[in-house]
Amino acid sequence: MCKHILNAQVSIRAPCCKRWFDCAECHAEVADHQIRKTAEMVFACKKCKKTFRKDMENFDETDEYCPNCDNHYVLEAKTPQFGIGVEGDDPRKDNRMIKDERTKVDPEKSIFNQDLTHRMG
Repeated sequence: MCKHILNAQVSIRAPCCKRWFDCAECHAEVADHQIRKTAEMVFACKKCKKTFRKDMENFDETDEYCPNCDNHYVLEAKTPQFGIGVEGDDPRKDNRMIKDERTKVDPEKSIFNQDLTHRMG
């Protein structure tokens, strides 16, 4: 799984070392060499798990889709964004930080606590 591009739809095969990577930055982290640039790239679609080749010199809009399953793999990359916020415990684990806005029900006014013996036949 790529930590650089969150919505990676294909893996690329590095022509230099013949290994599969989700992006060129993943290759740069693992390999001790630069990725070799070629005119023809080999891709593996993450939706249908099939490989295909694309000529990068004649790349047009119709080449943005997997030829096997029509998955649109050329998307605007979503990279992880770090946000600034209030530090605190995760409210899903410890919800003491969250104020309960619901009204409290008086246990004395419950329908289960009423004496209904006079209605029973």
